[in-house]
Amino acid sequence: QVQLVESGGGLVQPGGSLRLSCAASGIIYSINGMGWYRQAPGKQRELVASITAGSITNYAASVKGRFTISRDNAKNTVYLQMNSLKPEDTAVYYCKADGVRRSYYSSYSSDFWGQGTQVTVSS
Repeated sequence: QVQLVESGGGLVQPGGSLRLSCAASGIIYSINGMGWYRQAPGKQRELVASITAGSITNYAASVKGRFTISRDNAKNTVYLQMNSLKPEDTAVYYCKADGVRRSYYSSYSSDFWGQGTQVTVSS
């Protein structure tokens, strides 16, 4: 089984910064895309940022210029640097790994989610 473990969430004041990490573990040959999603109370889960294996990035309009996604393919880890945080960034942040292949000999792939980490922006 593949597990994604997020860390780095917490309480921060408006204008502050946090860095989230998500490490994938288990039997992994390759991971296609990795991304961060968030879900605020009463709202649907939304994409925050994503990054391909070739480091092509995509951001939600609401975080562009404030958040930066990066990944370390050797460590199967994705990061989200969040700056200039706003109260509306408060949510549970989830990591997702897309197109995870378990073996060189099989093209079968599947997607996995982390358990989520709480980010609260409040004074």
